[in-house]
Amino acid sequence: MSELNAQIGVIGGSGFYSLLDDVEEVKFDTPYGPPSDKVALGTVGGKRVAFIPRHGKTHNLPPHMIPYRANIWAMKHLGVTRIIGPNAVGSLQPNIKPGDFVVCDQFVDRTYGRKDTFYDGPIVTHVSAADTYCEQLRKLAVEIGRSQGVTMHDGGTTVCIQGPRFSSRAESLWFTNMGWHVVNMTQYPEAILALEQEICYVNIALITDYDVGIVAEGGVEPVNANEVVKVLIANNERVKKLIFEMIKKMPDTRDCPCAHALEYARM
Repeated sequence: MSELNAQIGVIGGSGFYSLLDDVEEVKFDTPYGPPSDKVALGTVGGKRVAFIPRHGKTHNLPPHMIPYRANIWAMKHLGVTRIIGPNAVGSLQPNIKPGDFVVCDQFVDRTYGRKDTFYDGPIVTHVSAADTYCEQLRKLAVEIGRSQGVTMHDGGTTVCIQGPRFSSRAESLWFTNMGWHVVNMTQYPEAILALEQEICYVNIALITDYDVGIVAEGGVEPVNANEVVKVLIANNERVKKLIFEMIKKMPDTRDCPCAHALEYARM
């Protein structure tokens, strides 16, 4: 059995249930219950990588039931210091098209009832969410994606809705009019929980559709799950290619504030 550690974590979204071929699968138990599935451990470019399918291998976990804390705890326990979080998203703006990638730099939380912190006391901890996404990893993702011919949007706000339903037309139009860029169901609390563990986090948002608020302008049909899956399958290899190259080129040192997120967070 190989040593149970990893430097880099990947949490795969809808339609993205595996990353590596030669892996060792490890079953974890955490203080927050089991992760979404077994953790797959492998090596890419000489670096140890841990992979968890966010919804489980059989997509049995809807967005509001994902054990976000258990997933992040497992990554931290393995020694992971950086997480890449690809996810499927809907576009809220006409210039962000299906098949494009967005590397977000902000989020808006529209979820409710999710366990979204590791710090329930007695040590009161207020982690800043001003810049949740790691700038060092964002820059790397954008540069590599563009070098591979992918249309990359550098920065953008993702609004995270509760799910599992999609947005109403009124909600979607509101999000668009607010100037937000993409909509998804899983970025919160995953990204902020990673920061609470002082882990660098970057998302790679694959646009699968236009959200329903753009229907009136573009004449496209409202989003449905079948169409989302088709786009995901067509683009999975592009996402994997980007992630593999990111892992290979990831610098050994972290030139970002993520590693010190708790330094000024406690009373």
